[in-house]
Amino acid sequence: METVPHYPVPTNPTDTLIVNADYATVIAEYDEPREKNGTHQSEAQLEKRLIEVLISQGYEYLPIHTEEDLLTNLRTQIELLNTRDNEPLALSDDEWKRLLTDHIAKPSEGRAEKTHRIQKEPRIAFERDNGNTRNITLLDRRSPNNNRVQVINQYSVQGSDGTHPLMNRYDVTILINGLPMVHIELKKRGVSIKEAFQQIDRYQKESFWAGLGLYEYVQLFVISNGSQTKYYSNTVRNAQVAKYGNAQERNIKAGTESFEFTSYWADAQNHRITDLIPFARTFLAKRTILNIITRYCVLNTEGTLLVMRPYQIVATERIINRVLIANNDRRRIGTRQGGGFIWHTTGSGKTLTSFKTAQLLAETGLVEKVLFVVDRKDLDYQTMKEYDAFEKGAANSNSSTRILNAQLSDPSKRIIITTIHKLNSLIKSETNHPAYSQRVAIIFDECHRSQFGDMHRAITKRFTKYSIFGFTGTPIFDANSTGALGATTESLFGERLHEYTVVNAIGDGNVLPFRIEYNNVSAQYRDVEGKTRDEDEQTRELLNSDDRIRTIADYILTNYAKKTNQGSGYNYKGTQRRGFNSILATSSIEAARKYYTQFAHLQAERIASHEIREDSALKIAIIYSKPGAAQQGFMSEENFDTDDLNDEDWQLLSDAVGDYNAMFGTSFSLEGNSFENYYKDVSQRMKNRELDLLIVVNMFLTGFDSKTVNTLWVDKNLRMHGLMQAYSRTNRILNAVKPYGNIVCFRDLEENTNEALGLFGDKNAASTALIEPYSQIYAEYTQKATELLESFPIGATGLALSSEGQKAEFVQTLGEVLDLHNKLMMFDEYDEQAQLIDDYTLQDYTGTYQDVRAEVAEAHIILEDPDEFAASTDEEVSEAQKTVEAFEQLVFEIDLVKHQEVNVDYILELVARLHGAEDGEERDTIRRSINRAVHANPELRPSEDIIQGYVEEVVKNPDVYTDTAEGLIRYASGIRENEEQELIKTEKLNPEKTKLFMDRAFETGEFKTTGTDFPKILPKIRRFGATKSAYARTKKRVEKATRGLYERFRPFLGR
Repeated sequence: METVPHYPVPTNPTDTLIVNADYATVIAEYDEPREKNGTHQSEAQLEKRLIEVLISQGYEYLPIHTEEDLLTNLRTQIELLNTRDNEPLALSDDEWKRLLTDHIAKPSEGRAEKTHRIQKEPRIAFERDNGNTRNITLLDRRSPNNNRVQVINQYSVQGSDGTHPLMNRYDVTILINGLPMVHIELKKRGVSIKEAFQQIDRYQKESFWAGLGLYEYVQLFVISNGSQTKYYSNTVRNAQVAKYGNAQERNIKAGTESFEFTSYWADAQNHRITDLIPFARTFLAKRTILNIITRYCVLNTEGTLLVMRPYQIVATERIINRVLIANNDRRRIGTRQGGGFIWHTTGSGKTLTSFKTAQLLAETGLVEKVLFVVDRKDLDYQTMKEYDAFEKGAANSNSSTRILNAQLSDPSKRIIITTIHKLNSLIKSETNHPAYSQRVAIIFDECHRSQFGDMHRAITKRFTKYSIFGFTGTPIFDANSTGALGATTESLFGERLHEYTVVNAIGDGNVLPFRIEYNNVSAQYRDVEGKTRDEDEQTRELLNSDDRIRTIADYILTNYAKKTNQGSGYNYKGTQRRGFNSILATSSIEAARKYYTQFAHLQAERIASHEIREDSALKIAIIYSKPGAAQQGFMSEENFDTDDLNDEDWQLLSDAVGDYNAMFGTSFSLEGNSFENYYKDVSQRMKNRELDLLIVVNMFLTGFDSKTVNTLWVDKNLRMHGLMQAYSRTNRILNAVKPYGNIVCFRDLEENTNEALGLFGDKNAASTALIEPYSQIYAEYTQKATELLESFPIGATGLALSSEGQKAEFVQTLGEVLDLHNKLMMFDEYDEQAQLIDDYTLQDYTGTYQDVRAEVAEAHIILEDPDEFAASTDEEVSEAQKTVEAFEQLVFEIDLVKHQEVNVDYILELVARLHGAEDGEERDTIRRSINRAVHANPELRPSEDIIQGYVEEVVKNPDVYTDTAEGLIRYASGIRENEEQELIKTEKLNPEKTKLFMDRAFETGEFKTTGTDFPKILPKIRRFGATKSAYARTKKRVEKATRGLYERFRPFLGR
């Protein structure tokens, strides 16, 4: 088996790490001057230059533009790859046809199945004509350089948007062994690369499936306008494709799991390589792109293809390089010179890096065992869950020292996840375990507990053939090496192998910046809240006083909706969510208990006074256990043992778990493993946005990742490592509506924050890691809002936009206003008086915004749909061309339009007012308000006629619709049944299966066409031979129609 990656052995044993550009996947440093062009490059010129560079790097160029030619080449490449004894595989015509139909281009398989084949099972057991079985390889993952790369351009295919046939022409595609695996979409310089991103989205929906669907083998996409270049995997757009399944969605800013998840390429110094030609010379270098496809992609158990970022690849290869060097220079084994540490900031994907490192070390046989050691039992569970998500069964966890002992003795258990406590216990109890003399790699993750120095010494004394590595987002330097640990990360693990700081991560858009406010809710506590420690009894009493905690709890309840953006709606993992959730970090169990009690009392009071409805009360949970000794600047240790809690702490937690059981229909307790299962359930519900607020002492402040958490309330002194870890719970990227992590401090942590950012970033870290102050953002908002109101006044007949240029300027200006408005929403100072555009005016603007977006979509259809193009006059085609050109550098901020606080509840409130309307004029005013609100909201717009029809029914029959919510459901259900029956009749669908499929979509809040349920509703049609394209078109058409039905009725009937 080939060693991965193959680096030269240093000639001098004292040499430090060697990363040679000829061998490393990521170049050590790219410093070639940028190419200069005398003229402005067009898209065609960019394409021509890119192909020239690829050819110079050993790519074979092929003038392939049709599927017939693509198939001819594919057959040749497959036969060449599967050469034996210098004899290429020779397939008969019948064998080739069967290989295509039954395996490579199986009609029932789509992108998910093809991605699985490439990433998991690229070898096909194929029965030859003579009855013998021959393994046929599509991609050589063991020896990447055996794969052959070619480049084609301007490949044409006729697809469909579900209604109209469309002719698409692709820019540049890289073939690996004849299969399209990397697709590159170009735009001319100056045009937003989000346009290329949107274009690929259209191709995925409209034509990648066309013909035999070979373009569904594409694993990676590259988008570039010459000066800006990014890459991403074929599943980044999944959530958006599922949600926006129609041709009307053009120029939409990427939302959930989309453009925010595209990546920059860089060198090993973290210098971005954004220009297309340097990108082509590095990322698209044959060895690099083959390594990325074969080694540095992970298809997880949810079917998401994760492609590693450059800093993750550098870290992986440098660790493997260290192990390889030590294997060739045995003096390094069992020493710090054979190891090192990786400093990658919290939230940058350390778990994926460690997984891939462990996997490659185990697969290549460089070591016999890989031990991944975490600090606490809760992190053991989280890591195992993430590893299982990457690949089920790839790693082995353990609930006891006995199981760990057995795993170390089992040769088949190559990757083991455990806690430092269990490993230390094993070492004390087992003095002569066989694993101690085996070649092992031991990887520690964020092990900063006070006893780590002693445990580290015990582990390295017992194991004799180790290479030891540390992963940390917050290293220990001399400046923060205090307390019992008394050692730096370098002194424990060896030299720093790579770093990627919070400044790098925020600059690259891989994590969010922070917005921090220091909130003194009562002047009488200002002095005590400024103390850096709360160890003396008087300070603790003041900080934990009932009055102070009640005041803070009341502030949190009052401002919760604002800080967590409850007015925003977004799609997450196929389900519609509103707003984000939050964590409250408290200083002690006593404080946590008091907060939980005060929240319960305050919410009960608000319900009793009808200030809030019972069903709108926050869902609050609490979790803690007896903490151990805390080292300054670090979290104290917690476990799942509740036996050490005193009676008061135990009883409150038991009662809280009972409240949780009543809230979610569970049956957890503090007994045995049940409390650990409670922890796991809380973790999952936080990630799924089912809990609003989680009260903690230390648990969940390190190692817990949830994209839906946007706010950390802090009533706790934090420093250094602990501060950065806690803050980083909030800054995972999600969508355009989540612009930053929100930190609300009830202690004066400003000095501590700046100190931590300086240590774990650089001296200028605060300018990158923290968003601008309110005054600066508000000044920009004032300027843009004034510009919008003055340039685009709304008259009695609405907003008049006379030219394409004026429309484009309006879209640009309103988009900027919405972005600034979204950033300001979570500031306390930003109230109704501070908003310069009232809600009614904003709804008029966003309604017009939606109209313009629809016009641009129609223009695209005229130019891309052959039938529409043929049916259009020369003048209509010319106008469409002008429209597309006017908007090619703009992106519609659809997520921010949806963010405006208009939903079905808001509409129902307006409808309810119809009952109390005193005259026709008041009813007309309410009608206009409803129409304005619905027209402005992209999620309600498809249901506009349903809502308008219901309003008229309420006006005509007010006595029938006294319960407006129930009445709307009944009214919408009747229309849905009629439209569903019409669709079944028109498309000849299976009536029972269709109804069941749609019912399930509404019940789960998720429209899924993957799996076996959707194909069952389709009409019976041959799926093979000449009718395969007909089947695919029917499937696309029905998918579009049923999804349209779902989107139309989901606001009323969905979960």
